Amino acid sequence: MPNLCSAQNCFRNSTTSVLAFFRFPRDPERCKKWVENCNRFDLKDKSPEHLNRYHRLCARHFEPNLLFKPSPFRTVLKNNAIPTIFDDPCRKRSNKKTENNEAPGAKKSKTESQAEEAKDNYETTTQEINESNNGDGADSGPQTYDEEMLNKESLKSLFDIVVMMGTQNIPLHGHSEKEPKSFTPSNFQALLEYRINAGDEFLRRKFEMSAVNVEYCSSTQLQQILEVSEKCIHQELLTEIKEGRFFSLIFDNLAEIVGDSHLPLFARFVDKSNCLQEAFIGFLLFEGDVEAITERLIAEVTEKCGLDMQYCRGLAYLCSGVSAMKVKAVAARISELHPLAVLTPCSNGSLNICLANSMNFTGVHLVMSTLKKLDAFFSKSPLLQNQLENAILIYYQGNDEKTNILKEACYSKWTEQHDTFEVAVDLLESLLLCMDSVHDNEDHKWSNKVAHNAFVISEALADFEFVMTLVVLKNTLSFTRAFGKNLQGQTNEVFFASSSLTAVLHSLNEVFENLEVYHEFWFEEAVNLAAALEIPVKIPRLYFRKRPASGEEIQPDTYFKEHVTIPVVTHVIKELSDLFSENHLKALKSLSLVPAIMGQLKFNTAEETTADIYKNDLPNPDNFPAELHCWKIKWKHGTKDVVLPSTIYETLQLSDVKFFPNVCALLKVLYNLPVFALTNGQYSTAKQRLKVYLEDTPVHHRNKSLALVNINCGIRHDLDIMVETYLKMYPDSEPTEKHD
Repeated sequence: MPNLCSAQNCFRNSTTSVLAFFRFPRDPERCKKWVENCNRFDLKDKSPEHLNRYHRLCARHFEPNLLFKPSPFRTVLKNNAIPTIFDDPCRKRSNKKTENNEAPGAKKSKTESQAEEAKDNYETTTQEINESNNGDGADSGPQTYDEEMLNKESLKSLFDIVVMMGTQNIPLHGHSEKEPKSFTPSNFQALLEYRINAGDEFLRRKFEMSAVNVEYCSSTQLQQILEVSEKCIHQELLTEIKEGRFFSLIFDNLAEIVGDSHLPLFARFVDKSNCLQEAFIGFLLFEGDVEAITERLIAEVTEKCGLDMQYCRGLAYLCSGVSAMKVKAVAARISELHPLAVLTPCSNGSLNICLANSMNFTGVHLVMSTLKKLDAFFSKSPLLQNQLENAILIYYQGNDEKTNILKEACYSKWTEQHDTFEVAVDLLESLLLCMDSVHDNEDHKWSNKVAHNAFVISEALADFEFVMTLVVLKNTLSFTRAFGKNLQGQTNEVFFASSSLTAVLHSLNEVFENLEVYHEFWFEEAVNLAAALEIPVKIPRLYFRKRPASGEEIQPDTYFKEHVTIPVVTHVIKELSDLFSENHLKALKSLSLVPAIMGQLKFNTAEETTADIYKNDLPNPDNFPAELHCWKIKWKHGTKDVVLPSTIYETLQLSDVKFFPNVCALLKVLYNLPVFALTNGQYSTAKQRLKVYLEDTPVHHRNKSLALVNINCGIRHDLDIMVETYLKMYPDSEPTEKHD
């Protein structure tokens, strides 16, 4: 509601005027002089308290020497200031009415009575605070606050703005990558200014007590506030993990933040309702050697997040490219330090894609990066999908079954599936035709950017190194395709997959022992495919640039056997052995505790030996054999007409599972392993929000602390706790500081 000037013949209000408005003083003598000088004798009977609350005079009625500005946004009166400037100081207002007419003063009085009645019915917290004002300043003038309360409330405002910026993904700074030098303040400072001007009395008062400055919060204190916000979110986020004790860590693809590479960290855990959850816990600076990164990661998890690494039961990574090997080395090093933290595939990605991403070979990097480009390219527009469908129809005329399969694959995430490389080989001719058509752009249907992207992809597809590597990946990973699909299937499929690993490795070792024969078939397949695409069979140009001139000529067949076939097959065998260590296989075989699996095995199981690695995790390990016997008897004889629970989740939901504490504890430990899919069977919300944050936020606008707030926007943000934490961590720090 705007403030009206109470002087006679002055019609200014605070909404349309830039002048400051001042309350009538509470001091009776001074208040009486204000009433007399402004010719408002109809106000003579009003108490000083009433006048202080509801009546104002604008700055136009005071001598300039009675006004001063302690800050660019603040005008206050000097002590004992009396208004003396009026249009007609001799003119008096009457509070009497005539029978036929109302005097101007009476009309004003009537309006004021209505305003006063409305104000009595709507007293905000700000008005209640203003009652403690000494009456000498403007509406938002200096007020008497308890210093401790003022500090806490102004800090709460700062934290509220930071949380809002994180939740809404508002960057701290302006549009420029560099710190703005003029005109454009940082977004944080601009929001503070807006909040002060909007009436935040605590923030305004605290700022006015500091030096006159356009910056309300120093960069040092802002960093402290961000640090405390992150700490409090961690406390709220990880409370449930600590209560359940056990967890697993998952590392995602590296992200660039403020010019440095950071590793996104996720924690898997079983919540109070025995559901599997995944939470984003922050970014780890990824620089230095493996040992340095490992030490930093353990310190981050233990000191900053408050988790105990001795309760970490699983590790997984989703990284790709040149960084994947280094991330894997960090995970392997952690597993060495904590043997029960077994390295496993992650349910968020297919096993074959994980195996390919972990290969540090030029040809494989070319294939995987091109698949990512294809995914991004066709996700831009349905018209591009239609263009690919037309290309499929051209190459597979008369083969409706194959056409329908490939068209259906195009509308799924085919670049991330178990059969990605098989689909890519079948689509290769159609993809190249589609890219060439878009790049030619004869009907000017596509933008220059789309046409250029199509050209880049077509150049990669028309490279024999790409074709040969794709064929080798397709054939090598065909042995792990069904195995990987089972790992992401139902619990019984995961259990039986662990038993089939021996057969998978046996097949791959047979390929390795007869590599000459297999490579001959694979090379011939790649040559025939290249011929259909009119791609010349040649050795990559980069090889000749890196290889010293020796005069010896190397044939494409020999080159690709040494640089593609042998490394790929060897790597897959080694990677499977690393991902499925003895402890990991024991853990998977302990899934026979699930009643449905136990029934499939005719209750002839030996969990005592497979579960020995988790002996110290059981509440009563000495009683485990006897308890296990009772568990088998319960399901073998007591539930003839009952459908046996088929998953860990269903088993843990049983009302009587609490009578089997060791079985319950062991199932919860197993459930934390990253190889198991989340309860909802989809990507976690945290992972989706991380992906959106990185896609929508330019690199120079990313901030680790604000990202944590944004990705975990569903977490309760208790501003009071943040303030108390800040005061404990920085007891000598002021909420607002002078910043030269």
